[in-house]
Amino acid sequence: QLHLVESGGGLVKPGGSLRISCASSTLTLNSYVVAWFRQAPGKGREGVSLINRSGGMRLYADSVKGRFTISRDDAENTVYLQMNALEPEDSAVYYCAAHPDFISAWAIVSYYSYWGQGTQVTVSS
Repeated sequence: QLHLVESGGGLVKPGGSLRISCASSTLTLNSYVVAWFRQAPGKGREGVSLINRSGGMRLYADSVKGRFTISRDDAENTVYLQMNALEPEDSAVYYCAAHPDFISAWAIVSYYSYWGQGTQVTVSS
């Protein structure tokens, strides 16, 4: 059963913006730590951003700080990743993942209990 569903990916030009979404019909997302990961061809899956259960902690990889913003809409039960000033290096499949608890080593892929199927983001002119 797929607990998380990503959407909103697409093709965008360098310098452009895109917002991707992670929704669930089975998990109440404000009861989980939700993280965004990405995986480019030939590379490992890397942590991009995280929001904790209260929403008061938002973490970002150094490569996206100042450009990406994670947020959550509890009424929609959806977590968003707003991506601005996109670069070709941001091209990847973006996945959301969830776990009930936060750990400091939050970017460990194997830690997360639930994953979505991914959404493709391509940054190209």
